Amino acid sequence: MSDSPKVRTCLWFNGDAEAAATLYVSLLPGSSIDGAMRPDPAGPAVVVELTLAGTPYMFLNGGPNYELSPAASIAVRTADQAETDALWDALVADGGEESMCGWLVDRFGVSWQIVPDALPRLLGATDREAAGRAMQAMLTMRRLDVATLEAAFRGE
Repeated sequence: MSDSPKVRTCLWFNGDAEAAATLYVSLLPGSSIDGAMRPDPAGPAVVVELTLAGTPYMFLNGGPNYELSPAASIAVRTADQAETDALWDALVADGGEESMCGWLVDRFGVSWQIVPDALPRLLGATDREAAGRAMQAMLTMRRLDVATLEAAFRGE
């Protein structure tokens, strides 16, 4: 772990850091578990260093003193509806909870924003009226639906 990046985001877990890291690296291409610190070789990792789609993270099994909250989230851009759906389904499985506007909380308590590439394109369009319609459509959604966003943008 001596070659780890100088700066990385640390998320605090209550015993689930390694399980969360294993799940996340399985879902995002370009991801890996880069190391784990185990004070007891037979015990759980206290720290797991990982890379998610090229971004470095550190997961700390710090105990029950702090809890994760939506104040910090992992935002993932997805290429299309199929990628959005696959990632969404995997993250809400086994106890995760859907929220609004492309947000969810997975079974470990980590908040995620799953954002199809179409959303920033539509919301940032020069046609502000069309962008507003797409925004209004987004505000009614849990999982973002690209076809519905595009239809709202077109005024359909």
